[in-house]
Amino acid sequence: MNFKNKKILVAGTGLIGIPLIKQLVEQGARVRATSMDNNPNIPPDIEFVRADLTDYQNCLRVCSGIDYVFNLLGIKGPPGMAQKYPVDSFEQMLLFNALLLKAAWTENVGGYLYTSSVGVYKPEEILREENVWKTQPSENDWFPGQAKRIGEIHIEAYRQQYGWNTSIVRPSNVYGPYDNFDSQNAMFMAYIIKQFANNQNPIVISGDGSQVRDFIHSEDAARGMILAAEKSAGPVNLCSGRETAIKEVVEILAKYTNYKGTIVYNASKPFGDKRRVLDTTKLRALGFEPRVNLEEGIMNTFEWYLKYRNQKSG
Repeated sequence: MNFKNKKILVAGTGLIGIPLIKQLVEQGARVRATSMDNNPNIPPDIEFVRADLTDYQNCLRVCSGIDYVFNLLGIKGPPGMAQKYPVDSFEQMLLFNALLLKAAWTENVGGYLYTSSVGVYKPEEILREENVWKTQPSENDWFPGQAKRIGEIHIEAYRQQYGWNTSIVRPSNVYGPYDNFDSQNAMFMAYIIKQFANNQNPIVISGDGSQVRDFIHSEDAARGMILAAEKSAGPVNLCSGRETAIKEVVEILAKYTNYKGTIVYNASKPFGDKRRVLDTTKLRALGFEPRVNLEEGIMNTFEWYLKYRNQKSG
């Protein structure tokens, strides 16, 4: 699907939403963005609709006249949050996923991309798309993982019954500018960047630092979403293909900031699954290759945070 001159809805205007909006505009798309909160980072020439998408009438309103929907809605948080607040991490996600999907179909939207999550997987050496339905999500992400799985099933139901043009992506650990840097519910990369930017001493890391993740920059994630939508792909893992230990990220930031304080690894704090590495076979077959390497991405995110640390992202 070519998005030039198409009317596109981007639901979710944070970490991935802003670079996605910018890339779509560069392609010549006419973008409408929506979220529950105002976001000062949304380009001024973009149509923005502030709306609670757990209300079906709002979903119908934002989907009216739209050619394609990118659903980036989700509830993010660090390890342990889903266990502490299971209703918050499950119920709301079910509502806005189901209602936005139904509204898009009712309003004759031509296509729909659903952003799932690495949380749908059970921990194993390599996370492969086809293995999801043979297992259950990790206990660290059981409630949000199940909510995302239900969203995938719902999408597949529409595709099978109506032949609708749908795509599903499962992003790994996305980071970059416009992230949520709130210390109470920030994901690891935003949390650790904030600690170094504030020169906190000591800096305390949950776990022993050996946990392995696949970090993908938000600009690359946005490009991958557009590519998946263009090729009606999915479910497909959306990741960098690089295995990175948490300790490596800490060392990059310590060197970049010339940090002289104490770094403490606390294995008694929740630190999520030991290993999350995704298979890239299907992603590479789409022609995707990441453009932002880890060191460059960490540094540009750090500099962005220094500049905009007092500004709230959506």
